[in-house]
Amino acid sequence: MARRTEFRGDGHRRRNRYGPAMDPIRIVLADDHAVVRAGLRLLLDGEEDLTVLAEAGEIETAKRMVRAHRPDVVVLDLNMPGGESLPAIPELAEHAAVVVLTMQNDPAFARRALQSGAKGYVLKEAADAELVQAVHAAASGGTYLNPQLGARMAAAPPAPSGPPDGLTEREVEILRLIALGHTNTEIGGQLYLSVRTIESHRAHIQQKTGRTTRAELVRYALDHSLIDDRG
Repeated sequence: MARRTEFRGDGHRRRNRYGPAMDPIRIVLADDHAVVRAGLRLLLDGEEDLTVLAEAGEIETAKRMVRAHRPDVVVLDLNMPGGESLPAIPELAEHAAVVVLTMQNDPAFARRALQSGAKGYVLKEAADAELVQAVHAAASGGTYLNPQLGARMAAAPPAPSGPPDGLTEREVEILRLIALGHTNTEIGGQLYLSVRTIESHRAHIQQKTGRTTRAELVRYALDHSLIDDRG
């Protein structure tokens, strides 16, 4: 006969009649899109040994939720309002294992996230297949990296530490997308920013780098290992 495990109202599992049960892995979910959070919550709460304690739609809220709930794992989107997510990883990692969930498939972003203290890096396109595994790995003290991205990281040399010419993390992100041929409208769509905001960032990039044309920006990105010559 299968063993039954009952749950208390706070989401923690009670001891079952056959012996003690492990408490579920407690999660704070941080993504700026409510629809995405709802889907991820269904995925995670669908696992018997996982429970989502709280959600956050911006960085500062995520920090407060992590401090308040002391979860085992925080699932963190890289592109959120209220500040950049990468610099927040070390602080969050003091309280919980950080699993990054993002659309950014650039090995440089994965490398920097892991160097900052993240225990997992999952692409949103693979969340259904990989997020649960990544959460389990992070909660147990291990590390999870999307396999295809891991192979690319192994093949690519590490980028120089720190953004060049005083570029911010967001400016580096936008510069990469510009160099890869994306328009301002496409970049805004990917990063959930207005076209005007992208244009402002682009002007700052051009000023800091001294490059004005797309061809010059592509060359600059290649020279500073922000993209590779395979595109």
